[in-house]
Amino acid sequence: MNRITVIGAGYVGLVTGTCFAELGNQVVCLDVDTTKIADLNRGVLPLYEPSLEELVRRNAGAGRLSFTTSYADALRDSEFIFIAVNTPAGPTGEADLRYVRQAAASIGKVLRHPATIITKSTVPIGTGDRVDHILARELADKVSFDVVANPEFLREGSAVADFLHPDRIVLGADRRAAAEHAAVLYRPLGCPILITDLRSAEMIKYASNAFLATKISFINEVALICERTGADVRVVADGMGLDQRIGRAFLDAGLGWGGSCFPKDVSALAHVAAVHGCHPQLLRTVIEINQDQRLRVIQKLIDLFGTLENRTLALLGLSFKPNTDDLRDAPAVSLAQLLEAEGAVVRAYDPVAMPGARHLLPQVHYQDDPYAAAETADATIVVTDWNEFKHLDLPRLHAAMKHPIIIDGRNIYDPDTMRALGFIYHGIGRGGTGEATPEARETTVPAASSNGEHRTAVLAATGQTTTAA
Repeated sequence: MNRITVIGAGYVGLVTGTCFAELGNQVVCLDVDTTKIADLNRGVLPLYEPSLEELVRRNAGAGRLSFTTSYADALRDSEFIFIAVNTPAGPTGEADLRYVRQAAASIGKVLRHPATIITKSTVPIGTGDRVDHILARELADKVSFDVVANPEFLREGSAVADFLHPDRIVLGADRRAAAEHAAVLYRPLGCPILITDLRSAEMIKYASNAFLATKISFINEVALICERTGADVRVVADGMGLDQRIGRAFLDAGLGWGGSCFPKDVSALAHVAAVHGCHPQLLRTVIEINQDQRLRVIQKLIDLFGTLENRTLALLGLSFKPNTDDLRDAPAVSLAQLLEAEGAVVRAYDPVAMPGARHLLPQVHYQDDPYAAAETADATIVVTDWNEFKHLDLPRLHAAMKHPIIIDGRNIYDPDTMRALGFIYHGIGRGGTGEATPEARETTVPAASSNGEHRTAVLAATGQTTTAA
């Protein structure tokens, strides 16, 4: 049984520590947030992640997992010390390493025995060298240590499964023997283990996330062209994905990427490139396309209504992706703020993210279910592709709305089905005009072929007018 300390009981640290305990190791998770540690000791988690709560309680109950705020207690007899603290984006896109530096200094002040220090946080290239220097400076007793880079590849919403069934483990160190020593922890997983130098391991994480973000921004750019030319981006993505050189993953057009990883990692890599004399035009464009994607929803609504003043708009989903309550850089947050700035009334529903959203977006009207959110709405916007939304009672949704307009920001519905049900449907890159079918049009909002006529028809059907061009 290995003795492991994980510094940082946030998303990465808590999943990492809990899963190592599940593998039979003795794990202590440390965090300087006293409230968080007190909650964890009571079995209350600071985040939502499927299966994690059950694993925390099981391993804490078995005595394999514990939580503390004391470095002295956490590091006692620990052979492996993971640094899994937050590395937020700085004002110019750089990674803020203050918490990594603080953790390294704190380790150095109390460590009295040989140990392997493993950086799990996503950090810029060269951070391992900085950690090494801080430890060497702070260690009162000149005990031996190694620094190993071990980037994480956990996806929110499936993090436990990703940890226990990984595609690969990456370990980088200046001494190969140090990386091989750390590899012992991962042998039970039976996955490929890549051992490399310290800086290459750090770069692998940034390059991986930047490439995935690039795929999403690329397909969103293609989606705009599909809308203008009448093609369907989902069919296009399926055709592209059959090419083994491309693959289908991360080719879903929508409202863009968000969360804690892609935004800050792409920005941080662009910053590192610029600092080292490179010109990261591609990375900057990837970021710009992603930001623009959220504005396209506002443009669609203005095309329909002319003005959003006093319009009631429903958001289905608030978290940046399903199976998490994470609101960091979530498209819904940007959309709600933009809609409120345009004078709209925003209603919303999310299965798990509403408690956090209430503090972040206090002006939004939160509802108990999607149908209540859509009640009397001028339009409903699908923001997060929760499974719950894929199986809605669509006739009931139609009946609840003032105008049966759906902006499908995740392309979870079939356009023909939606139009047959009487919805005025607008997906992302789905082509077409958004009109309901002729049969359904007899009992719902009439529509015409051109965008201007279409907007006028929608408003005229409810006795409203607009002077917008």
